[in-house]
Amino acid sequence: MADPAPSRPAEDKSLYTIRGLTKIYGEGSTAVHALRGIDLELYKSDMVVLLGASGSGKSTFLNIVGGLDEATDGQVFFEGRELTALATSELTEYRRNSVSFVFQFYNLVASLTARENVALITEIADDPMTPEEALALVGLEKRIDHFPSQLSGGEQQRVAIARAIAKRPKVMFCDEPTGALDSQTGVIVLDALDQINRELGTTTLLITHNVVIADMADRLLRFADGSLIEDRDNPDRVAPSKLRW
Repeated sequence: MADPAPSRPAEDKSLYTIRGLTKIYGEGSTAVHALRGIDLELYKSDMVVLLGASGSGKSTFLNIVGGLDEATDGQVFFEGRELTALATSELTEYRRNSVSFVFQFYNLVASLTARENVALITEIADDPMTPEEALALVGLEKRIDHFPSQLSGGEQQRVAIARAIAKRPKVMFCDEPTGALDSQTGVIVLDALDQINRELGTTTLLITHNVVIADMADRLLRFADGSLIEDRDNPDRVAPSKLRW
């Protein structure tokens, strides 16, 4: 069982309410229980780190809450609207307008500059930043016309973050965003995520295997065998520049 959910001041408002969230892959004796009845509240503007070994359920959780996968049972509410009851077209609208994703691999278009990669999103968003604004937020204003092959791994990941944040999402889901980077470069990427969370108030859920990264979060969620086994606030959020691993 998880520890009791952290107490919250009355002025804090829930962004997600999750009840009995269950995901089972397959049937019968070969069924895999990826999530086993998760109950959780997630709050606006929080930086949340999700920890757990491979197969613990954290990526499945992120994919369902982010609208990329469907639950077997349970409910997910976003700002009071039940995501688990939405039609496919409505989930597409939720993903387009409210959330963004950053993955371990950057998924940039090699033939486009940093500016043009970010513009892929800004051209279809309702109220986007300019590519220049988004890239400046992650410290790449001087690399805006460079192609991915001319950028380091950390710079490419920051372009991916700029692309994710450019549409002004309410929530950003990050699945191992530093997994392919060395520690020094990883800290630079984490600093960009930290800055966006603090300055824009973007609720951020960040999956990692690295327990040290939890020190930069407002809250830690630890998964094991499809269950939430720890849920605690971090009273002393640490700047990414002070992390060491």
